[in-house]
Amino acid sequence: MDKIFIDKLQVFGRHGVLSEENSLGQMFYISAEIRLSLKNAGTSDALENTVNYSECCHLIKDICEQNTFKLIETLAEKTADALLKFSPLIRSVRVRIDKPSAPIGLPLESVGAEIERAWKTAYIALGSNMGDKRKYIEDAVKAIDADENCRVLRVSDLIVTTPVSDIPQDDYLNGCMAAETLYTPIELLDRLNVEEAAADRKRTVKWGPRTLDLDIIFYEDEIIQTDRLTVPHPLMHKRGFVLDPLMQIAPYKKHPVFGKTVSELAEDLKKTSPEINL
Repeated sequence: MDKIFIDKLQVFGRHGVLSEENSLGQMFYISAEIRLSLKNAGTSDALENTVNYSECCHLIKDICEQNTFKLIETLAEKTADALLKFSPLIRSVRVRIDKPSAPIGLPLESVGAEIERAWKTAYIALGSNMGDKRKYIEDAVKAIDADENCRVLRVSDLIVTTPVSDIPQDDYLNGCMAAETLYTPIELLDRLNVEEAAADRKRTVKWGPRTLDLDIIFYEDEIIQTDRLTVPHPLMHKRGFVLDPLMQIAPYKKHPVFGKTVSELAEDLKKTSPEINL
C-alpha cells in the first residue's frame, strides 16, 4: 500500500496526567503514516485523487490544540480516528505521538506512543421471520450505513428460506451485506445487538422466530473464539440461507479455517445436501 507521511508536526497541547501539564502545556511532535493507493494521483496529477496533506496537518493540529487528554494514547487514538474518517481513500493510518518534555525527572530525548488503525471488512448475515421482515432488515442496513464507524459496501438480494428449526414459525427473509468498519469484532457485535434490540428482538427460544437476526460471518481473515463470539460463524458452511446470498457479494472470499471459497463451500453443501437450493 502506498503512503503519505507527516513527520514530527510540532503542535502545542495541554495533555498529561499532571494538572500543570494541563494548565501550562508543552510541545508535542505528531507523526502520521497514511496508507492509500496513489496510483490514480500519480497518473492523473489531480489533487482529488489523493489526500491533501496540508488539510491533514491542520486536522491533527486542531485535535491536539482543542482538546485536553490525560494520556497521549488517547490523543493518538483520536487523531487516528479523525484521519481514517477524513477521506474514503484512506485505508489505514499509523500515528506516533512524541512528548519530549514529559515530566520524567530523567535525561531522555522523548517518550511517546504509536498506534495503527485501519478500516476492516466484515460480512454480516441478515435475517427476519416476524412482522414486516423486509423493513426490519432494510432499516438495520440503513442504520449501520449511517454509523460513522461503518460503511456498507454491498447488500445481497433478500431470499425466502425455510426455517431449519422444528419450532413452528414463518419462513425467513435472508441476505448478507459487506461493510467496512472501524469497530473491533466485539464492538461490531455490540453495535449489531443495538439494531436487534431496536427491532424488539426477543431471545426467549433458541432457534425460535425473531424480528431481526444479524450475525458476523467473517471479519477480515480473523479467527475468533470467545464466550460471546465465534468468527468465522461456526455453522455458516452448513447454511444455504447464508451461502446463497453471500455468493452474490463475495463468491471468492476464502474461509480462513477451511481454506475454501464461499463458492466452494456452497458446492460442498449442495453435494452433501442436494435438497438445498443454491
